[in-house]
Amino acid sequence: MPYRASGILLHPTSFPSPFGIGDLGQEAYNFIDWLAKSGQKLWQVLPLGPTGFGNSPYMSYSSMAGNPLLISPEKLRENGLLTEEDLANPPKFPEESVDFERVTIYKMDLLGKAYEKFKTKPQDEFEEFCKQKAEWLNDYAIFMAVRKANRGQIWNNWKPALAKHEPEAIQACELFLDAEINFQKYLQFEFFRQWKALKQYANERGIEIIGDIPIYVSHDSSDVWSYPKAFCVHPRTGNPTLIAGVPPDYFSSTGQLWGNPVYNWFQLKRENYQWWVKRFQGLLDLVDWIRIDHFRGFESFWAVKYGLPTAEKGKWIRGPGADFFEVIEKELGSLKIIAEDLGVITPEVEALRDRFNFPGMKILQFAFGSGAGNPYLPHNYPRNCVVYTGTHDNDTTVGWFNRLSESEKNTIRNYLGGMASEEINWALIRLALFSVADWAIIPLQDILGLGSKARMNTPGCPEGNWAWRYKPGALTDELSWRLLTLTGTYGRCN
Repeated sequence: MPYRASGILLHPTSFPSPFGIGDLGQEAYNFIDWLAKSGQKLWQVLPLGPTGFGNSPYMSYSSMAGNPLLISPEKLRENGLLTEEDLANPPKFPEESVDFERVTIYKMDLLGKAYEKFKTKPQDEFEEFCKQKAEWLNDYAIFMAVRKANRGQIWNNWKPALAKHEPEAIQACELFLDAEINFQKYLQFEFFRQWKALKQYANERGIEIIGDIPIYVSHDSSDVWSYPKAFCVHPRTGNPTLIAGVPPDYFSSTGQLWGNPVYNWFQLKRENYQWWVKRFQGLLDLVDWIRIDHFRGFESFWAVKYGLPTAEKGKWIRGPGADFFEVIEKELGSLKIIAEDLGVITPEVEALRDRFNFPGMKILQFAFGSGAGNPYLPHNYPRNCVVYTGTHDNDTTVGWFNRLSESEKNTIRNYLGGMASEEINWALIRLALFSVADWAIIPLQDILGLGSKARMNTPGCPEGNWAWRYKPGALTDELSWRLLTLTGTYGRCN
């Protein structure tokens, strides 16, 4: 890491908004101002793509596109694409969660109105955007248009010629679905325009953005549809042949079966990993650092035969290893990567991480169960790592602590010593900040001291995730001063 710093983990959907979901409008700018005032230098987000099944950012319709639901209606109004009347009297949405179904209906109607006005404006900037992004944008826009025309059916249930991406079928779609295809391109233009303005605002205030690249992509995605030979899918049915996941672990006794097809790494290697090079390059246009989710999958990955009900009967298969990162580094230069090295980590995974000097992750909620040698305890940290109180997959610190036995709580109190008198969330925040880890990232829920209802995701639970939002006014001056004081005390800000 280039400097000692700290920051906040918060996905943009969690911002307050009258439109039912956090977006890239004024509350996002207010959050960045609060970060800067609090001495923070980092903002970590989850994947930014358009969400598919279960509204999960890790199950996106594209590895390159942005989520249209993050587009700010207020920014569209400022640009003359919506009116005050258009934004008056939005539906009554929940204040502390996202009702994705209702939000999608409401916002897509607003975005359709904005697009109609946009078509009357000069198109030079839009046409240049479409030209620059054509390599992935054309397939994505066609994919979304055809998906809508087929009432949301997964691509391998479309007519065979379309499912197989045959050129004549694609040309016919471009003719008959022209209006919807252009609308989909406009949504991407608007997302990228708003996000880049927000990123510039953050960077100007000394804040770097950490993005997230899921190792796998959704089967129901433009990526798998347009480039199936890069994935383990059946050439006739289009169904996956091998599914990604992990064996039984801390989060699930039957393992996690994610549903994503694993990669055909032999094919990707033959093409010098160019699909991945473009994917990294695309994300680096949007963020400053990249957290690689499930980093261990590049050394070896757990693959489960399609159709099995759980991930228990899978097998480990060797991944591309160092060869992959050598190509990425040669193509893109020294990479700002954080390796998510949680779960079943072998010496081979650690060697791959350390060969490229990627910092790993340390989670304080994992630290107190196996004695003084536990690698997640701060006295065992190397400097080149990122410490978290918890991640998006963990309970909040307050919720986690409340579920522990009294004996487990006492173990934690003994380790915390004098800090044990603080609220547990602030005790762990202090522990993270004073550790030797170069970077410390705190989920906003822990800053706010929230319980389990504010949890972002419960692995293995298919419903009720990704919906948490914080209330307007939650980011107070008092919290800012408290965080700034600790951050300064432990040398993480000027």
